[in-house]
Amino acid sequence: MPLHLPPPDDRLSGHTGYTRAHWEAMADHLLASVVPYATEGFAQYRLPGEPSISGTVSDGLEGYARTFLLAAFRIAGAQGDVEPELIERYASGLIAGTDPRHPFAWPPLTDMAQPLVEAASIALALHETRPWIFDRLSPEQRERVVSWLAGFIGRRTPDNNWVLFRVIVEQFLAEVGGPYEPDEITGGLERIEEWYAGDGWYTDGKGKNFDYYCGWALHLYPSLWARMAGDTARAERYAGRLRLFLEQYQHFFAADGAPVHQGRSLTYRFATVAPLWLGALTGATPLPPGRTRRVASGVLRHFAERGVPDERGLLTLGWYDPFRPVVQPYSGPASPYWASKAFIGLLLPPEHPAWTDPEEPAPIDLADQSVAMQGPGWLLRATRADGVVRLLNHGSDRDRVRSGDGVPDPHYLRLAYTSHTGPEASGVDNNLAVIAPGGPTYLRRSIEPLAVSDGFAASAHQDGDVRVVTAVVVAGASEIRIHQVTAPAGHHVRDGGHALAAETPPELRQGDSVASARRADGLTSAVRALHGFTGTGLATAEHANAFGRHSATPYAVVTGHPGGTAVYVSLVHLSGTGEEPPAPSVEVTDDTVVLGLPDGETVTVRLGPVPARTR
Repeated sequence: MPLHLPPPDDRLSGHTGYTRAHWEAMADHLLASVVPYATEGFAQYRLPGEPSISGTVSDGLEGYARTFLLAAFRIAGAQGDVEPELIERYASGLIAGTDPRHPFAWPPLTDMAQPLVEAASIALALHETRPWIFDRLSPEQRERVVSWLAGFIGRRTPDNNWVLFRVIVEQFLAEVGGPYEPDEITGGLERIEEWYAGDGWYTDGKGKNFDYYCGWALHLYPSLWARMAGDTARAERYAGRLRLFLEQYQHFFAADGAPVHQGRSLTYRFATVAPLWLGALTGATPLPPGRTRRVASGVLRHFAERGVPDERGLLTLGWYDPFRPVVQPYSGPASPYWASKAFIGLLLPPEHPAWTDPEEPAPIDLADQSVAMQGPGWLLRATRADGVVRLLNHGSDRDRVRSGDGVPDPHYLRLAYTSHTGPEASGVDNNLAVIAPGGPTYLRRSIEPLAVSDGFAASAHQDGDVRVVTAVVVAGASEIRIHQVTAPAGHHVRDGGHALAAETPPELRQGDSVASARRADGLTSAVRALHGFTGTGLATAEHANAFGRHSATPYAVVTGHPGGTAVYVSLVHLSGTGEEPPAPSVEVTDDTVVLGLPDGETVTVRLGPVPARTR
């Protein structure tokens, strides 16, 4: 089913061309495209693809719930003025799904099960569409809906963002006179208080689990709950945190709309913009209305121009194209429709300034940006010349989640992530590896955050008897990495750059001190060995990267660590301007590294237990 969008409006939206009409057209296209996969009575949407670990019935419920959320934003945003068939389909599915006698009835809500997630989407959608759907049901039908949702009461959930699904479901039950437990609502809201890391950032459960769930779950659900419940005190608390978050979060998107490729559930794609619209919806945003739309529409356009949704009109399990390595075991064919959260902006009335003000530039449109984020331990660098965003990771690891072979999760533990490159599960990219001859490879695992400031960050990690302290200095489109490695003699040390991917093989260059991969559009990934490393190399792969079939990763290497502690310095470069990686001067004495940057600045980094930068 081809996608038909309105012509771009370059007067109102000078950066993206997208307006509210484009968002409505995309929503309508996504909703129409799933209809052929509906079961009898529209109770389930069984989309094509490999089932999740929860099975076909749960996956079918997921198809209903997540597309219902999209339909709800479309219906409520238009005050019910939509094609009647849209309302009828989801009312019919609600009636059929909650009827135990129906052949496609929904599974009951049980402890720790995926339908608990979907119940929250249904409850939220029912709240937003209440005048057009729930209130028009017969008393018996409403009773069945309430009975199914009430199955959530007392159920156990994982100790992460799932605690908020209970909050939403039971709040809806409360507002329609159903059974609920006030202590369970309060308990879920109080639980996330323990995960608040400051500066607007939540970790998704205990530990350092920072990713997009902070925005599309841990900010989204409490703010929407406060909106449902009318709790002004909590609403003000959540609004203050959301403002702090959005000050930083607005920088996560490249000039062309690409989000930084980090964390799990990346198949939700443009759900990344949900907190931007949430800020406008709740009045809790520091962004001008025109900037909110410029950034959000940039993301939607980015994916639309790269074949999302696909030729059937479906959102697939992947990034641009289907790509299983970014998919979690809990994800089924309908899971990508959590992308529906991106359309929460449709709840804003058409006359809202976020829709009517001219687009305003994003920060990356105006100048280079450097943003230190104390909460997650991240340093973000965006460059105006090429529109690329780089996220240097010195705090978030989620190390309790590993792949089946024990390899650290590539979407959390790498030294850097970007808007234009993706990590590879068994790749060398953005990883400092210490390799025993004929033995194990020691990789970055649990991260110990040490410092984050403007243009500088540091962290440490230990794997067995190998310890690495890493400090980074930002220099334009590059980062200079200083690794203090403590390991047995004879081990190899390898520092990987960004994995560059394309549909055709990148152009490769390698010398003693620098290696690079260059894409046809000029995007270049390079690594320069500055101190300690004795050579460079290039690792190539196929079908390993979400950004294209062929990928290549430059790296610096030394094949004989002297034993004890030694310092290694590399320059990791990613640029879309075609420039060569610069060659700063480096002087290393004891625990001090002096860098002479290409712009004439001299930076001194003192290592030791906690690295520090001086000028």
